[in-house]
Amino acid sequence: MQDDTQQISIPAPDNSRIFAHTPNFPMLKQSLTNLKITALNEMQNAALAAAKKGDVILLAPTGSGKTLGFLLPLLNLLDSKIATVQVLILVPSRELALQIEQVFKTMGTGFKVNCCYGGHPVKIERNNLSQPPAVLIGTPGRLAHHLRRESFSTETIQTLILDEFDKSLEFGFQEDMTYIIRQLPALKKRILTSATKMQEIPAFTGISRPTEVDFLENKTNTPDLQLKAVISPAADKLDTLFSLICKIGDKATLIFCNHREAVDRISDLLWDRGLAHDIFHGGMEQEDRERALLKFRNGSHRLLITTDLASRGLDIPEIEYVVHYQLPHTEEAFLHRNGRTARMHAKGTSYLILTEDEKLAYVKQNPEIELLPEKPVVPKPSPWATLYIAAGKKDKINKVDIVGLLLQKGGLAKEDLGLIEVLDHSSYAAVKRNRIEHTVELISKEKIKGKKVKMEVSR
Repeated sequence: MQDDTQQISIPAPDNSRIFAHTPNFPMLKQSLTNLKITALNEMQNAALAAAKKGDVILLAPTGSGKTLGFLLPLLNLLDSKIATVQVLILVPSRELALQIEQVFKTMGTGFKVNCCYGGHPVKIERNNLSQPPAVLIGTPGRLAHHLRRESFSTETIQTLILDEFDKSLEFGFQEDMTYIIRQLPALKKRILTSATKMQEIPAFTGISRPTEVDFLENKTNTPDLQLKAVISPAADKLDTLFSLICKIGDKATLIFCNHREAVDRISDLLWDRGLAHDIFHGGMEQEDRERALLKFRNGSHRLLITTDLASRGLDIPEIEYVVHYQLPHTEEAFLHRNGRTARMHAKGTSYLILTEDEKLAYVKQNPEIELLPEKPVVPKPSPWATLYIAAGKKDKINKVDIVGLLLQKGGLAKEDLGLIEVLDHSSYAAVKRNRIEHTVELISKEKIKGKKVKMEVSR
């Protein structure tokens, strides 16, 4: 099947030229405005052009903007006259599903979108599907479950997107994906994305004569990444990590480990030494994982200690530093970890904690040696903290309601209020740390949409 692939390398054309002959040109233009994007990058333009021809294989590094590369072409395919699911997007993780859902909502297309994933209440998902979305996003296991229970019709699904397809195979979703694709009789277009190149595309995908948009080696996407090494005796690695964190200071930093046990061990040490942070790994409850990412995004915590689960597909932008506490076993994993920084032409630094004689075959350059301070100084806490509100979208709460409450009743100025995220049954708002306790006191007896809800500082 791969022999029929057409490879293209399209120079970045003017956006208006790509959109000009599309029926949904005004919607495309408005979506970019809503996303605060003035121009697409070369890969996104190439993906838009390729999607007009037929099936697409989109290969691009983590952080290059693949999500828009497959979402924008949908605006030429969606039909407002169809009241059932038209597009199915399969993803390997719940976090990636939520991220894509948020991007699509921000685009402001007017089309309904929902996502389904393990750990999310099936009853809520079935209720959502009773009024079908135009775009349905989900993990293969949960979507296969809904198909077996006939929670939604597949008769109008004409577009299938397999995002981070290589990761879905790695996670063992082939059987579920095969089952799902067999239930899609009306498919006309398939888009497969990956951050790594595969020798062969499995036949079960049904992809036919695809156009391959390959930007994995594209120089314009090469990140401005500085590689540094810290030399440490194996017995002192925890102390070395602590000193390195202190030297980095108050910048957003991801610390990667190979095992969740190492994540928990580092976390215990950092709490003992007064360093606020969060952790993220597959052994955590979904709600705890979502809260950890949320507090990292809104700046309440600047440190996130994680396994490779956070190396791909998560909505955690503007990471300035990546630290490899334990080095990954493969070059591919190393590249994906480093892909969390230096994203979209920004600069970033990747630290390797190495023993004196440790060498890695896949590290092509000699990293600069970083010296650490003899007396580490613990960075000050973030100026932001997170307010938890026990109500969300399913309670008809939105961001406007929360802003109004906090500014009018909570005594906050606009600059005291940061990122607000509204989930199904809860909401979170970043509030200046020196104001949050007083704000909680002021709003503790207030109501939102006529209801008394629990509001407290999220610990």
